[in-house]
Amino acid sequence: MAMRVFSGIQPTGVPQLGNYLGSLQNWVKLQQNSTADDSLLFSIVDLHALTVPRSPQKLRQETLEMAASIVACGVDPSKSLLFRQSAVAAHTQLLWVLGCITPVGWLNRMTQWKSKLQQQGQLVGQTEALNVHAPAAQGLLAGLFTYPVLMAADILLYKATHIPVGDDQVQHLELARDIAEHFNKTYKTRLFPLPAPLLTESKRVMSLRDPQRKMSKSDPNEQRRLTRSAGSRSMRKERPGVANLLAIYAALRETECEQAAAELRDCSNAQLKEAVAEAVVQFVGPVRSEMQRLLANAGDLEKMLAENEEKVNGIARANWKEIATCVGLQ
Repeated sequence: MAMRVFSGIQPTGVPQLGNYLGSLQNWVKLQQNSTADDSLLFSIVDLHALTVPRSPQKLRQETLEMAASIVACGVDPSKSLLFRQSAVAAHTQLLWVLGCITPVGWLNRMTQWKSKLQQQGQLVGQTEALNVHAPAAQGLLAGLFTYPVLMAADILLYKATHIPVGDDQVQHLELARDIAEHFNKTYKTRLFPLPAPLLTESKRVMSLRDPQRKMSKSDPNEQRRLTRSAGSRSMRKERPGVANLLAIYAALRETECEQAAAELRDCSNAQLKEAVAEAVVQFVGPVRSEMQRLLANAGDLEKMLAENEEKVNGIARANWKEIATCVGLQ
Protein backbone atom coordinates (compact mmCIF):
# COMPACT_ATOMS: atom_id res chain seq x y z
CA MET A 1 0.00 0.00 0.00
CA ALA A 2 1.37 3.41 -0.99
CA MET A 3 2.11 5.85 1.81
CA ARG A 4 1.60 9.59 1.86
CA VAL A 5 3.88 10.90 4.59
CA PHE A 6 3.73 14.38 6.09
CA SER A 7 6.20 15.79 8.60
CA GLY A 8 7.09 19.30 9.67
CA ILE A 9 9.89 21.07 11.49
CA GLN A 10 9.96 24.57 12.95
CA PRO A 11 12.56 27.10 11.79
CA THR A 12 13.01 28.46 15.33
CA GLY A 13 16.50 28.96 16.74
CA VAL A 14 19.84 27.72 15.46
CA PRO A 15 19.49 24.24 13.89
CA GLN A 16 20.97 21.71 16.32
CA LEU A 17 21.96 18.07 16.46
CA GLY A 18 18.67 17.03 18.05
CA ASN A 19 16.87 18.05 14.84
CA TYR A 20 18.93 15.60 12.85
CA LEU A 21 18.72 12.69 15.28
CA GLY A 22 15.07 13.33 16.11
CA SER A 23 13.59 14.26 12.70
CA LEU A 24 15.91 14.71 9.76
CA GLN A 25 17.68 11.36 10.07
CA ASN A 26 14.27 9.71 9.84
CA TRP A 27 13.32 11.86 6.85
CA VAL A 28 16.44 10.68 5.06
CA LYS A 29 15.68 7.05 5.92
CA LEU A 30 12.08 7.41 4.74
CA GLN A 31 13.34 8.83 1.46
CA GLN A 32 15.84 6.00 1.05
CA ASN A 33 13.22 3.32 1.77
CA SER A 34 10.26 4.83 -0.11
CA THR A 35 8.83 3.35 -3.28
CA ALA A 36 7.86 5.14 -6.47
CA ASP A 37 4.22 5.10 -5.32
CA ASP A 38 4.93 6.80 -1.99
CA SER A 39 4.64 10.56 -1.47
CA LEU A 40 6.84 12.40 1.03
CA LEU A 41 5.90 15.93 2.07
CA PHE A 42 8.34 17.70 4.40
CA SER A 43 7.37 21.17 5.57
CA ILE A 44 9.19 24.01 7.27
CA VAL A 45 6.29 25.06 9.49
CA ASP A 46 6.88 28.79 9.69
CA LEU A 47 3.27 29.52 10.67
CA HIS A 48 3.77 27.48 13.82
CA ALA A 49 6.92 29.49 14.50
CA LEU A 50 4.82 32.64 14.92
CA THR A 51 3.79 31.44 18.39
CA VAL A 52 7.25 32.61 19.52
CA PRO A 53 7.66 36.34 18.76
CA ARG A 54 10.63 37.27 16.58
CA SER A 55 11.45 39.88 13.96
CA PRO A 56 10.28 39.26 10.38
CA GLN A 57 13.88 39.39 9.19
CA LYS A 58 14.94 36.73 11.68
CA LEU A 59 12.08 34.41 10.74
CA ARG A 60 12.90 34.71 7.03
CA GLN A 61 16.58 34.01 7.68
CA GLU A 62 15.92 31.06 9.98
CA THR A 63 13.47 29.57 7.49
CA LEU A 64 16.07 29.71 4.73
CA GLU A 65 18.73 28.30 7.07
CA MET A 66 16.45 25.42 7.99
CA ALA A 67 15.85 24.66 4.30
CA ALA A 68 19.60 24.59 3.71
CA SER A 69 20.09 22.43 6.79
CA ILE A 70 17.48 19.89 5.67
CA VAL A 71 19.04 19.53 2.22
CA ALA A 72 22.56 19.42 3.67
CA CYS A 73 21.53 16.55 5.94
CA GLY A 74 20.55 14.44 2.94
CA VAL A 75 16.93 15.18 2.06
CA ASP A 76 16.71 15.35 -1.75
CA PRO A 77 14.10 17.93 -2.88
CA SER A 78 13.77 16.10 -6.20
CA LYS A 79 12.53 12.99 -4.37
CA SER A 80 10.63 14.64 -1.51
CA LEU A 81 8.47 17.75 -1.55
CA LEU A 82 10.21 20.23 0.75
CA PHE A 83 8.17 23.42 1.19
CA ARG A 84 7.30 26.34 3.45
CA GLN A 85 3.99 25.94 5.25
CA SER A 86 3.05 29.60 4.75
CA ALA A 87 3.32 29.22 0.97
CA VAL A 88 0.19 27.04 0.99
CA ALA A 89 -2.85 29.11 1.99
CA ALA A 90 -5.07 26.05 2.40
CA HIS A 91 -3.33 25.23 5.70
CA THR A 92 -5.03 28.15 7.43
CA GLN A 93 -8.29 27.66 5.52
CA LEU A 94 -8.53 24.13 6.85
CA LEU A 95 -7.45 25.31 10.31
CA TRP A 96 -10.64 27.39 10.48
CA VAL A 97 -12.89 24.57 9.29
CA LEU A 98 -11.41 22.10 11.77
CA GLY A 99 -11.45 24.68 14.56
CA CYS A 100 -15.19 25.02 14.07
CA ILE A 101 -15.76 21.34 14.94
CA THR A 102 -13.05 20.80 17.58
CA PRO A 103 -14.27 20.94 21.21
CA VAL A 104 -12.33 23.24 23.54
CA GLY A 105 -12.08 20.36 26.00
CA TRP A 106 -9.93 18.38 23.55
CA LEU A 107 -7.43 21.23 23.34
CA ASN A 108 -7.48 21.87 27.08
CA ARG A 109 -6.22 18.32 27.64
CA MET A 110 -3.13 18.73 25.46
CA THR A 111 0.02 18.16 27.49
CA GLN A 112 2.02 21.02 25.94
CA TRP A 113 -0.81 23.48 26.60
CA LYS A 114 -1.14 22.29 30.20
CA SER A 115 2.60 22.65 30.66
CA LYS A 116 2.55 26.26 29.43
CA LEU A 117 -0.52 26.94 31.57
CA GLN A 118 1.20 25.48 34.62
CA GLN A 119 4.24 27.68 34.04
CA GLN A 120 2.00 30.73 33.70
CA GLY A 121 0.09 29.73 36.84
CA GLN A 122 3.31 29.61 38.80
CA LEU A 123 4.24 33.07 37.54
CA VAL A 124 0.95 34.59 38.72
CA GLY A 125 0.79 32.55 41.92
CA GLN A 126 -2.26 30.50 40.90
CA THR A 127 -2.31 26.98 42.35
CA GLU A 128 -5.90 25.84 41.74
CA ALA A 129 -7.03 23.73 38.78
CA LEU A 130 -5.89 25.31 35.53
CA ASN A 131 -7.80 25.40 32.24
CA VAL A 132 -8.45 27.78 29.39
CA HIS A 133 -10.84 29.78 31.58
CA ALA A 134 -8.39 30.17 34.48
CA PRO A 135 -6.86 33.60 35.20
CA ALA A 136 -3.44 32.15 34.41
CA ALA A 137 -4.56 31.51 30.83
CA GLN A 138 -5.31 35.16 30.19
CA GLY A 139 -1.64 35.95 29.56
CA LEU A 140 -1.21 33.17 26.99
CA LEU A 141 -1.81 33.56 23.26
CA ALA A 142 -4.69 31.99 21.34
CA GLY A 143 -2.27 30.66 18.74
CA LEU A 144 -0.63 28.49 21.37
CA PHE A 145 -4.02 27.02 22.33
CA THR A 146 -5.09 26.29 18.73
CA TYR A 147 -1.61 25.14 17.69
CA PRO A 148 -2.69 21.44 17.69
CA VAL A 149 -5.58 22.22 15.32
CA LEU A 150 -3.14 23.72 12.82
CA MET A 151 -1.02 20.59 13.21
CA ALA A 152 -4.11 18.52 12.37
CA ALA A 153 -4.78 20.76 9.36
CA ASP A 154 -1.19 20.27 8.18
CA ILE A 155 -1.71 16.51 8.21
CA LEU A 156 -5.28 16.23 6.92
CA LEU A 157 -4.90 18.77 4.10
CA TYR A 158 -2.77 16.22 2.24
CA LYS A 159 -4.79 13.19 3.36
CA ALA A 160 -1.58 11.88 4.88
CA THR A 161 -1.61 8.20 5.79
CA HIS A 162 1.55 8.07 7.91
CA ILE A 163 3.18 10.60 10.24
CA PRO A 164 6.71 10.25 11.71
CA VAL A 165 6.43 11.05 15.41
CA GLY A 166 8.55 10.83 18.53
CA ASP A 167 6.99 9.77 21.80
CA ASP A 168 6.45 13.41 22.77
CA GLN A 169 4.29 14.05 19.68
CA VAL A 170 1.98 11.02 19.82
CA GLN A 171 -0.76 13.01 21.58
CA HIS A 172 -0.87 15.56 18.75
CA LEU A 173 -1.29 12.79 16.18
CA GLU A 174 -4.03 11.20 18.28
CA LEU A 175 -5.84 14.54 18.28
CA ALA A 176 -5.50 14.79 14.49
CA ARG A 177 -7.02 11.31 14.20
CA ASP A 178 -9.88 12.30 16.53
CA ILE A 179 -10.56 15.46 14.50
CA ALA A 180 -10.47 13.51 11.22
CA GLU A 181 -12.89 10.92 12.57
CA HIS A 182 -15.17 13.64 13.98
CA PHE A 183 -15.17 15.46 10.62
CA ASN A 184 -15.97 12.27 8.72
CA LYS A 185 -18.88 11.46 11.06
CA THR A 186 -20.19 15.04 11.12
CA TYR A 187 -20.29 15.32 7.33
CA LYS A 188 -21.03 11.65 6.64
CA THR A 189 -17.95 11.16 4.52
CA ARG A 190 -14.73 9.17 4.36
CA LEU A 191 -12.74 12.12 3.11
CA PHE A 192 -9.93 11.96 5.66
CA PRO A 193 -7.95 8.78 6.30
CA LEU A 194 -6.90 8.25 9.92
CA PRO A 195 -3.12 8.80 9.82
CA ALA A 196 -0.96 6.11 11.39
CA PRO A 197 2.16 6.88 13.43
CA LEU A 198 5.63 6.06 12.18
CA LEU A 199 7.47 5.97 15.50
CA THR A 200 10.95 7.38 15.02
CA GLU A 201 13.83 5.04 15.76
CA SER A 202 16.27 7.56 17.22
CA LYS A 203 16.13 8.34 20.89
CA ARG A 204 15.45 11.91 21.86
CA VAL A 205 18.65 13.86 22.34
CA MET A 206 18.52 15.37 25.80
CA SER A 207 19.90 18.68 27.05
CA LEU A 208 23.66 18.66 27.45
CA ARG A 209 23.67 20.60 30.73
CA ASP A 210 20.56 18.87 32.10
CA PRO A 211 20.17 15.35 30.60
CA GLN A 212 16.66 15.11 32.08
CA ARG A 213 15.47 17.75 29.60
CA LYS A 214 15.01 17.34 25.87
CA MET A 215 17.55 19.25 23.76
CA SER A 216 15.78 22.24 22.26
CA LYS A 217 16.91 24.58 19.51
CA SER A 218 14.95 27.37 21.22
CA ASP A 219 16.74 26.84 24.55
CA PRO A 220 18.28 30.21 25.55
CA ASN A 221 21.23 28.41 27.17
CA GLU A 222 23.49 27.43 24.27
CA GLN A 223 25.45 25.08 26.54
CA ARG A 224 22.41 22.79 26.56
CA ARG A 225 22.56 22.08 22.82
CA LEU A 226 24.94 21.19 20.01
CA THR A 227 24.46 23.26 16.88
CA ARG A 228 25.36 21.86 13.50
CA SER A 229 27.44 24.96 12.89
CA ALA A 230 29.38 24.56 16.15
CA GLY A 231 33.15 24.21 16.09
CA SER A 232 34.90 21.04 17.22
CA ARG A 233 36.48 22.74 20.25
CA SER A 234 33.12 23.71 21.76
CA MET A 235 31.73 20.20 21.17
CA ARG A 236 34.43 18.64 23.29
CA LYS A 237 33.56 20.84 26.27
CA GLU A 238 29.98 19.58 26.70
CA ARG A 239 29.21 17.44 29.77
CA PRO A 240 25.92 15.49 29.34
CA GLY A 241 24.97 12.23 31.06
CA VAL A 242 26.51 8.94 29.96
CA ALA A 243 23.24 7.50 28.62
CA ASN A 244 22.65 10.63 26.55
CA LEU A 245 26.20 10.45 25.18
CA LEU A 246 25.71 6.83 24.17
CA ALA A 247 22.41 7.68 22.47
CA ILE A 248 24.09 10.44 20.46
CA TYR A 249 27.04 8.21 19.53
CA ALA A 250 24.79 5.30 18.50
CA ALA A 251 22.52 7.50 16.39
CA LEU A 252 25.41 9.14 14.55
CA ARG A 253 27.05 5.77 13.91
CA GLU A 254 23.63 4.34 12.97
CA THR A 255 23.94 1.48 15.42
CA GLU A 256 22.11 0.29 18.56
CA CYS A 257 22.83 1.78 21.99
CA GLU A 258 23.71 -1.69 23.29
CA GLN A 259 26.32 -2.12 20.56
CA ALA A 260 27.70 1.36 21.24
CA ALA A 261 27.91 0.55 24.96
CA ALA A 262 29.78 -2.67 24.21
CA GLU A 263 32.17 -0.85 21.87
CA LEU A 264 32.93 1.83 24.47
CA ARG A 265 32.68 -0.28 27.63
CA ASP A 266 36.36 0.14 28.54
CA CYS A 267 36.34 3.92 28.09
CA SER A 268 36.59 6.38 30.94
CA ASN A 269 34.11 9.27 31.03
CA ALA A 270 36.70 11.50 29.38
CA GLN A 271 37.34 8.95 26.61
CA LEU A 272 33.60 8.48 26.08
CA LYS A 273 33.11 12.21 25.66
CA GLU A 274 36.03 12.35 23.24
CA ALA A 275 34.58 9.49 21.17
CA VAL A 276 31.19 11.19 20.98
CA ALA A 277 32.77 14.54 20.16
CA GLU A 278 34.72 12.93 17.32
CA ALA A 279 31.54 11.33 15.94
CA VAL A 280 29.79 14.69 16.06
CA VAL A 281 32.71 16.48 14.38
CA GLN A 282 32.79 13.90 11.58
CA PHE A 283 29.08 14.40 10.99
CA VAL A 284 28.97 18.17 11.38
CA GLY A 285 31.90 18.98 9.10
CA PRO A 286 30.37 17.92 5.76
CA VAL A 287 26.90 19.17 6.75
CA ARG A 288 28.25 22.58 7.73
CA SER A 289 30.17 22.88 4.47
CA GLU A 290 27.11 21.96 2.41
CA MET A 291 24.93 24.40 4.37
CA GLN A 292 27.39 27.20 3.68
CA ARG A 293 27.43 26.32 -0.02
CA LEU A 294 23.63 26.30 -0.22
CA LEU A 295 23.26 29.60 1.65
CA ALA A 296 25.89 31.19 -0.58
CA ASN A 297 23.57 30.35 -3.48
CA ALA A 298 20.35 31.38 -1.76
CA GLY A 299 18.67 32.15 -5.07
CA ASP A 300 18.89 28.50 -6.11
CA LEU A 301 17.51 27.45 -2.73
CA GLU A 302 14.57 29.85 -3.08
CA LYS A 303 13.91 28.57 -6.60
CA MET A 304 13.84 24.96 -5.39
CA LEU A 305 11.38 25.85 -2.63
CA ALA A 306 9.16 27.79 -5.04
CA GLU A 307 9.06 24.89 -7.52
CA ASN A 308 8.13 22.43 -4.79
CA GLU A 309 5.53 24.82 -3.38
CA GLU A 310 3.86 25.02 -6.78
CA LYS A 311 3.52 21.22 -6.79
CA VAL A 312 2.29 21.12 -3.19
CA ASN A 313 -0.28 23.83 -3.89
CA GLY A 314 -1.65 21.68 -6.69
CA ILE A 315 -2.28 18.86 -4.22
CA ALA A 316 -3.66 21.23 -1.58
CA ARG A 317 -6.05 23.03 -3.94
CA ALA A 318 -7.54 19.76 -5.18
CA ASN A 319 -8.05 18.47 -1.64
CA TRP A 320 -9.37 21.81 -0.38
CA LYS A 321 -11.98 21.81 -3.14
CA GLU A 322 -13.26 18.46 -1.82
CA ILE A 323 -13.24 19.75 1.76
CA ALA A 324 -15.00 23.00 0.85
CA THR A 325 -17.66 21.11 -1.10
CA CYS A 326 -18.15 18.74 1.80
CA VAL A 327 -18.86 21.53 4.31
CA GLY A 328 -20.89 23.68 1.90
CA LEU A 329 -18.37 26.39 1.04
CA GLN A 330 -18.46 25.44 -2.65
